[in-house]
Amino acid sequence: LLAKAGLWMLDAPVSGGAAAAREGRLTVMASGPAAAFARAKPVLDAIAAKVWQLGETIGAGSTVKMINQLLAGVHIAVAAEALAFGIRAGADPNTLFEVISSSAGSSWMWQNRVPHILQGDDTPLSAVNIFVKDLGIVLDQARALTFPLPLAAAAHQLFLAAAAHGEGAKDDAFVIRVWEALAGIALPRPSAAKERET
Repeated sequence: LLAKAGLWMLDAPVSGGAAAAREGRLTVMASGPAAAFARAKPVLDAIAAKVWQLGETIGAGSTVKMINQLLAGVHIAVAAEALAFGIRAGADPNTLFEVISSSAGSSWMWQNRVPHILQGDDTPLSAVNIFVKDLGIVLDQARALTFPLPLAAAAHQLFLAAAAHGEGAKDDAFVIRVWEALAGIALPRPSAAKERET
């Protein structure tokens, strides 16, 4: 219908967050007609470091983005769980971060999100509520396909718990406050300079 009206459409969700958007280095996961890609190329080149062309079928871009969000949400949740467990067991959180960052257990989310926790900075670069929404979308689609996603469901419950605890607008790494509340762990506090700013 859009093509008949002379309009082109790309199904083109992005990944990278606000920082990557500001710097023009998003990852775009797009599908749609070749002519639409050609027309949109100047815009895509301006905003993205990488544009994935996933075929002409509208919906392919959204599917790939959904899988990315499943992994991102689970990785954030398990990074927070691991750090909280380490703190509870007596590990120094800064040393733990450094060791895991150079070990097989590391992930992009571990290396990107754990520093927020270590700095005590819950300024939302990506908020807890985003993963309440995004993992909800993932689970809705899984239900429609009769496909079990036990790890995504558990991560979703953790983000819901964090939101219920009042952390919904905070940085998504602060899903760790679920364990702070449950286990009484002491999380790193922001620096005195940061506290003065706020």
